Amino acid sequence: MTQKVAVLGTGKIGEALLSGMIRGGWTPEDLLVTTRRPERAAELRARHGVTPVSNAEAAKAADTLILTVKPQDMGHLVDELAPHLAAHHLIISGAAGIPTSFFEDRLAAGTPVVRVMTNTPALVDEAMSVISAGSHATAAHLAHAEAIFGAVGKTLRVPESQQDACTALSGSGPAYFFYLVEAMTDAGILLGLPRDKAHDLIVQSAIGAATMLRDSGEHPVRLRENVTSPAGTTINAIRELENHGVRAALIAALEAARDRSRELASGTKD
Repeated sequence: MTQKVAVLGTGKIGEALLSGMIRGGWTPEDLLVTTRRPERAAELRARHGVTPVSNAEAAKAADTLILTVKPQDMGHLVDELAPHLAAHHLIISGAAGIPTSFFEDRLAAGTPVVRVMTNTPALVDEAMSVISAGSHATAAHLAHAEAIFGAVGKTLRVPESQQDACTALSGSGPAYFFYLVEAMTDAGILLGLPRDKAHDLIVQSAIGAATMLRDSGEHPVRLRENVTSPAGTTINAIRELENHGVRAALIAALEAARDRSRELASGTKD
């Protein structure tokens, strides 16, 4: 498989991929980009040395096409690309909710498609990217997708049937943590701390807790229990979280995100 890769609809995530790939060994000459706005194309060329092209030119020149447009724009993009694609192209879709069958039904028979759900920590090389194979994607295609998205974080292979759940957990996941930090910062202000100090305390606590989860191998319950002394401050806070149904609210929120992912997929059907 050649290394000619095109990123179509290059927004923030697409640019993060480009930057990571270049750091990972791809040369700018091997990378093509498409954008809606000429000024955006000029920015990408200036910052990364990549070549802006049209969608049709990308399909003709590249072997791997990474589609990063919004789900509602995917049908139009695929219709534009279809006349220029053959079964040797690898299509990598980063659109939430859209199954690989959507592309397979519209492209040349046997076209390999890989579905990827990444998240915004790709901007700081800490993404969680979940990868699934379509009907015609081989182990080599999956490995190629892992090499691309591994440049900006961690990758995980799952069956496509689990993609909507992964979208709810990790695709949208950073927003939940930002929401929690926002709420805890407000609480810190209520308790008498300046905003900047409350923010620093919470962010570093979050980084430390995440690092412990990743590196210790301990179950989160065990790590929580280590902080929770009998009749102490932590158990009183956790009691209030339980009284207010925070655990149930999180489960319901993730179910809602999963259901919306499925709705996005249904909205792409003819």
